[in-house]
Amino acid sequence: MAEDAVIHIVDDDASLRTALQTLFRSVGMQARTYDSVKTFLDADRGDAPGCLLLDVRLPGTSGMAFQEQLESLGIDLPVIMMTGHGDIPMSVRAMKAGAVDFLAKPFREQDLLDAVAVAVERHRRRRAEREGLADLRRRYDSLSPREQQVMTLVTAGLLNKQVAGELKLSEITVKIHRGSVMRKMEADSLADLVRMAEALKLPKTLDALRGKSE
Repeated sequence: MAEDAVIHIVDDDASLRTALQTLFRSVGMQARTYDSVKTFLDADRGDAPGCLLLDVRLPGTSGMAFQEQLESLGIDLPVIMMTGHGDIPMSVRAMKAGAVDFLAKPFREQDLLDAVAVAVERHRRRRAEREGLADLRRRYDSLSPREQQVMTLVTAGLLNKQVAGELKLSEITVKIHRGSVMRKMEADSLADLVRMAEALKLPKTLDALRGKSE
């Protein structure tokens, strides 16, 4: 677990917040504490990888209700639910809503640390995927409309000759555009370019790009 990870603890029990903060500091992790959902939402949480430790029963908005609102609020922190009053239906509901784990108090420190390690790694992967996709989108947007058309058809499996017929271009012109696409997208092979198209969810036909000619 890297030192730049931040664990956000939302619990109305001050002694538990302090104990958890001390625990995470002992393993080289930052921890920030909040006594309610409102306090958490009002705080400047930064943009570091991490996770959210959320108590089920909180003053105001409950932890369960807040967990189900995270996506609509644009908060993508993985959640670990904590409760001193948990039951099976409650844990099932939390897991269905995407919780990494559901811990009943009192829990073992190692169980918590293990759950946090999983949550932080999940958040790192999601962030890396988003950053990679944003970079792919920037490269794709650098293509001319014609190059975007060529990329769409080539990654859909059409040969240069077929692309030329579809776009009413010479095969040589298609090859030039294709080479430019490979260079701008930083693709090492056609298979690499196809993976990029799939990540970008490009259409499999030219229909969505009709009219985008140079």
